[in-house]
Amino acid sequence: MRKQIEGVDFAVDEHIWGHRLYDEQLPHLAVLEFLGVLGSNVNNPLQAAPTERVRYRPQRQIRLRGLLFNNPYVESVRERAIPDEDKWKAWKELFADDATGLGDDDMNYLQQVFLSFDDFAKAIELLRSSAFEARSNKRWSSKFVFPFGPDALYEDLRVDSGGASNDRRFFARTGELMYLMLCRAARGPELGQKLIERIFNSKVPMNRLVKALQGEPQLANDARDVGYLPYTSHPRFDRLCEDWLAILSRDMPIYDALEHLITSAGLNLLMYFLECSKTQSGDAEPVEIVCEIVSRERTKVRALSGDSYQINQALSLRAVRTAVEQIKLTDVWSAALGSEDPEGECAKLLRAWFQWPPASGDDESDYEHISGDELVRMLAEKAQSRHEQHFGKIHAAWSRAIGLSSRRLARRTRYAPNDRLLKTLVVTIVDERMQFDEFLHEVRRRYGLVIGDAEGAHLVREKQVDQEALSENRGNLEMRLVGLGLVRRLSDSCSFVENPFGSKVDD
Repeated sequence: MRKQIEGVDFAVDEHIWGHRLYDEQLPHLAVLEFLGVLGSNVNNPLQAAPTERVRYRPQRQIRLRGLLFNNPYVESVRERAIPDEDKWKAWKELFADDATGLGDDDMNYLQQVFLSFDDFAKAIELLRSSAFEARSNKRWSSKFVFPFGPDALYEDLRVDSGGASNDRRFFARTGELMYLMLCRAARGPELGQKLIERIFNSKVPMNRLVKALQGEPQLANDARDVGYLPYTSHPRFDRLCEDWLAILSRDMPIYDALEHLITSAGLNLLMYFLECSKTQSGDAEPVEIVCEIVSRERTKVRALSGDSYQINQALSLRAVRTAVEQIKLTDVWSAALGSEDPEGECAKLLRAWFQWPPASGDDESDYEHISGDELVRMLAEKAQSRHEQHFGKIHAAWSRAIGLSSRRLARRTRYAPNDRLLKTLVVTIVDERMQFDEFLHEVRRRYGLVIGDAEGAHLVREKQVDQEALSENRGNLEMRLVGLGLVRRLSDSCSFVENPFGSKVDD
């Protein structure tokens, strides 16, 4: 019996990828949600067994986010030529007009924390400058400060006259799935301990500043269960875990490391999405991502990279149709067709597998008088339509967010990794130094990225591209990395990729 998933009319996407991945929850939001779950499980981080229920009670920090993102008055009051006490009084009156009444109606504590109104205003300015999407048009309750420490973490909220609620738009459970993935990785507990040590230090200066603004933490009313992940293990869970451990071992401040952790999370979640799509479709070939390294001259790899992008974009929709139609190949389906009530038995079977069609007597018409083949066709159509709304946009949204895809200098989207992604690949893969060709091989092995002629030899054999074009593409990457200070050329035939943060952090 498959798990029944609450909150969905029918479960197809959920049994392929989990409940749920979501296109609007970009990698930085997934990591923030993940850290919120981790913060509720600091005593046993990433140690839950696959059969164990994971729960968490996220922080809401309404005072903090109100001060940072729903407080346009602080600058104007700061500029007034009036005594400090009058500035506090004027600001509190203005802030009270927009207060939610959810713990932000008494802000007098701020005067006890900050020596002057100017110090208070400078703290607001500093934290705003580090926030994610601070200048976006998102609602103020869906903007996030950089995760400087445990007091800077909070969930996405909708705040209106009825109170505050988590409507799952930007914290849609992808971070919860990340938590389960890393729990099910072989080295998950080791990673959990390192994350607690590096990120959940409440005494670091920036977290103390956040706490000064927020005061005591504000928590959700009740603890909640995390989402549903259909796999007890998966190679991609271990890859994500190993990559994060590698990044955390580098000799760099945790605030810099977090940027690489976010990009790494996005890349591995994207690979998980594509790998599960292929597996569901019965395609045993590994995911392939042909990358154009953008240069001044248009290259022959561009068209191939665009084709590769389109092929991968179509994978998930094919997986959905396969997931629905494969029931017709099972023995239980054949038995249902051969029963005395084939329509009713087929409907029951589909209900057990996909939570659809609705039981007889619901508002829907009576599905038990429709043939099994017609029910499958109807469900496949419904599943594909729903998939295209969000799941089907994940490949495009996430690949763009991590800097893997681009339309720059081209008419259609193709894979063209930017400098930020390339830096993360070097920081993740290279301990100290690595021969350039070995680096290209490792990028292909871990993430399916095809850049040079050795990795794309099969494309040359299939006459999709000539070897010279891939060799030129390889050379373009080498020059990009030289420009970034990440490659040292010893001779025309010998180059090394060097990680400037390669030395290990002392335990």
